[in-house]
Amino acid sequence: MKILVLNAGSSSQKSSLYELPKTASPLTPLQPLWSAHIDWALTTEGGELTVKTAEHKLKTQLNTNNRQTAIAQMLDTLVEGETKVIDNLAEINLVGHRVVHGGTDYSEATIITPAVKEAIARLSLLAPNHNPANLEGIEIIEQLLPNIPQVAVFDTAFHSQLPLKNAVYPIPYQWFTKGIRRYGFHGISHQYCSQRTAQILNKPLESLKIITCHLGNGCSLAAIKDGISIDTTMGFTPLEGLMMGTRSGSIDPAILIHLIREYDFNATQLDTLLNKESGLKGISGLSADLRSILAAITEGNQQAELAFEMYIDRLKKAIVAMLVSLGGLDVLVFTAGVGENAVLVREKVCAGLEFLGLKLDLVKNADSPLDRDIATPESQIKVMVIHTEEDWAIAYSAVCKIQQ
Repeated sequence: MKILVLNAGSSSQKSSLYELPKTASPLTPLQPLWSAHIDWALTTEGGELTVKTAEHKLKTQLNTNNRQTAIAQMLDTLVEGETKVIDNLAEINLVGHRVVHGGTDYSEATIITPAVKEAIARLSLLAPNHNPANLEGIEIIEQLLPNIPQVAVFDTAFHSQLPLKNAVYPIPYQWFTKGIRRYGFHGISHQYCSQRTAQILNKPLESLKIITCHLGNGCSLAAIKDGISIDTTMGFTPLEGLMMGTRSGSIDPAILIHLIREYDFNATQLDTLLNKESGLKGISGLSADLRSILAAITEGNQQAELAFEMYIDRLKKAIVAMLVSLGGLDVLVFTAGVGENAVLVREKVCAGLEFLGLKLDLVKNADSPLDRDIATPESQIKVMVIHTEEDWAIAYSAVCKIQQ
């Protein structure tokens, strides 16, 4: 069975094509036949497309900011040129989509129907950087492959068992009954990385207290106990919690009231300010991309340095807050683009947690570690760098759903 995965992020579009045998295992990722990545953060004039197969690699600039056009061009590389791996898109048997917000209606992978599409569209109000992109991917597949089943795998699903004390906001309870609650996001990644961590350490997942740090353009933490997410930093929307690439994370809500009263901000302006103009980009005045921030710091840019210091400080504070929910910590996990690749981020975060008995091995940390422990032997807490396999998790979940 050939499964195409579309995974839209706030600043990226990833896709993979897998061929699954009947004996596939959820924690033994297969190499995709083809993978593609569009990075929207590197330029304002379209995205940079990178395509990989077993034998070839293609990198090209897309001269469009239209996501549907870009996805179509990306999928062309499946059937054309050096990166061709199938003769026709009709060879694809199933398409799995990462969908960021599933609300309270969807706590597992779901076959996409018109009603599911309507729900994804409705929930775009709560995930404006993601759900519209997820929906665009679904619709372009409908155009290209109208008879192929599609499955939505929801980022909120893993957090659906949050205890009420962590899910309910301290506002009048009636709003909780109307759906205003903590949902949590990046669940596909948090779940996979916790399971993979237990596998690598050869310990039962249920025996471990884990904090997973998904750090990319969007950032979130999850506190995982007994294999279940019991707390997380993102909330009603992916805006809450940590300082991110373009998102503010948690701030005093009275700031918004002030902007409305004194500067006549409307909802659209507030949404743009908090979701697209804040975070690393807003403080540095440069970019949402941490690579650009770190480069600017070496050139003496003080705003870039401030942005990085704030980012690290808020991350450390949030990790300590997760400890309260867990009542201890066995493993700290770093994953996603920044978590897996930014040596300095891991170093600075761990340096602030030494009072917990955590000791980072600086040599291991600098050695491009993936799927390994980078703590010293005497550290009381394991520090893992896990290569998140969201695409594989989506593909496997989609197949399991179809075969039910």
